[in-house]
Amino acid sequence: MTTFDELVEEGARAPVEGWDFAWFAGRATEERPPWGYARLIGRRMAGAAAGLDVQTGGGEVLATIPTPPPVLAATESWPPNVALARQRLAPLGGVVHEVADDAALPFPDGTFDLAVSRHPTLTVWDEIARVLRPGGAYLSQQIGNGTMRELTVAMMGPVPVGTARDTGRAVAAAEAAGLTVVDLREVALRAEFFDIGAVVHFLRKVIWTVPGFTVEAYRDQLRDLHERIRAEGSFVALSRRFLIEAVKR
Repeated sequence: MTTFDELVEEGARAPVEGWDFAWFAGRATEERPPWGYARLIGRRMAGAAAGLDVQTGGGEVLATIPTPPPVLAATESWPPNVALARQRLAPLGGVVHEVADDAALPFPDGTFDLAVSRHPTLTVWDEIARVLRPGGAYLSQQIGNGTMRELTVAMMGPVPVGTARDTGRAVAAAEAAGLTVVDLREVALRAEFFDIGAVVHFLRKVIWTVPGFTVEAYRDQLRDLHERIRAEGSFVALSRRFLIEAVKR
């Protein structure tokens, strides 16, 4: 049987670049939202003249679109992901720009008729509206309030649920930027961890779950959770997502 220290070491060594979660196969699972984000953007990009993926990560999702538009661009802030995205999106003709998540987008007004974003750290709604053409759409799958709260509490103890990712705030911000929200859906999804190595890797990769996480700082909590997983077979948390589509007036 693999020991606690060995599992933690595996999770601590696993690479965190990009948003490919293949490493978790057999070690953790997460339900997928029912709307099928990758299929949605695949259909929408096929009908677009100019498309933009904001905070593309390593380009993993955008690279799955079957038919790219004539103009395809993406932004990403983390240099290791920028390099991965450029490799993945080059066959589609995609141009990747290194841009801070909270910075102005490096495109002229009205450049795109479709902008998409999967799990942005934040959405700069005024910039989204600026680079969209009139009638253009922004389609985004976002992380909802309280996502993976059970894991946060297991590591940090009781903490208040934030409101930064409230859907009402997203709608209000979109409307204030000159967009009309035409679709809004929410869902809670079951996530299950089968060993503590998967927990360590997840916390290193999805850094907002436990801000400032390191193995050294949280070793006692990790050991407690390891014993719980061994006793109960897994650790379950809820991953919260919402889909929002907004059209430029």
